[in-house]
Amino acid sequence: MGLTGAMGLTGGCGIVVRVPRSITDLLPGLGLSLVIGAAATAIGSALPLLGGPVAGVLLGLLATLVFHPLQRSDRFGSGVKFASSRLLQTAVVLLGAQVSLTQALAVGWSSLPVMLGTLAACLLAAWGLGRAMRIDSDLTALIGVGTAICGASAIAAITPVLKPAATKIAYALSTVFVFNIAAVLLFPWLGHVIGMEETVFGVFAGTAVNDTSSVVAAATVYGPIATDTAVVVKLARTLMIIPIAVGLALLVSRRSAPAGSPHEAGSARPPIGKLVPWFLVGFILLAALHPLLPDAATNAGATLAVFLITVALSAIGLSVDLAGIVRTGIRPLVLGATLWLVVSGTSLLIQGATTGLAAG
Repeated sequence: MGLTGAMGLTGGCGIVVRVPRSITDLLPGLGLSLVIGAAATAIGSALPLLGGPVAGVLLGLLATLVFHPLQRSDRFGSGVKFASSRLLQTAVVLLGAQVSLTQALAVGWSSLPVMLGTLAACLLAAWGLGRAMRIDSDLTALIGVGTAICGASAIAAITPVLKPAATKIAYALSTVFVFNIAAVLLFPWLGHVIGMEETVFGVFAGTAVNDTSSVVAAATVYGPIATDTAVVVKLARTLMIIPIAVGLALLVSRRSAPAGSPHEAGSARPPIGKLVPWFLVGFILLAALHPLLPDAATNAGATLAVFLITVALSAIGLSVDLAGIVRTGIRPLVLGATLWLVVSGTSLLIQGATTGLAAG
């Protein structure tokens, strides 16, 4: 094999440095995803309500329009795929840095019924409405989990499990984002109309608004006590990613098992290594270590997680079939609107029944 075939590079001292072909294949697509992700991060910093991940998808879509089919060529394809898969899995691990298990457990029973109630109501509604409206099951799951738990982070966490098409991820992110912004604009007004006490509104915002920056934006308008409560509830809600991802992994494993295999639906459970993905184990371990880590480390981990998610979603934006989004139609958007109302209404109903919306 010659130097070209072995990817050999000759230095000034005559030493041949061999670079693995797989790494050099990744560089163009990975570099493009990083550039778009960096630009999206800057936009997200300037426009917190938009956020880096959503900006990444939008910029990736724009690049698809402008440079198509550059990013889908053989030169860029492997790097884009790496960014949208491996970087996303790594980001899920790092998401654990922003979750303190001890702090989440200290939230108290007052918010636990609201979190569990909204989660159950949203997922059941997503399952029923998705089937009734004949919406693709992966897209239904992405919109349902994104609405029920924490928007882009939840969608990012279950994407490596479901392995859905990029078009479905982009549609789900866009749908959840639209109603997330609507919540930020409408919920403080609604809270004042109803006469919510700050702590009650904090629980409401923490369970019915998705992205962390949007939770903070909505609660800050209401008051400092509402903000503190909302952030803690939101972090506790993030832990719901764990059972949901494990459950989806089990479903995917059973559906993909060949007929007659020991892991076919209704038979023995699949091996634990397949049931619990490595990145979810990493998420749990990092969350458990949270109290032992200095604030600088946890903040850096959370920041890096958001950046990697932004890069990964930028790569997903590069892979989107725009015609596929058009073909998908308006039904998933209607599903997202309905689930948003279900989560918001359930949160209000449970709080009204357990503590009273204006109770302190």
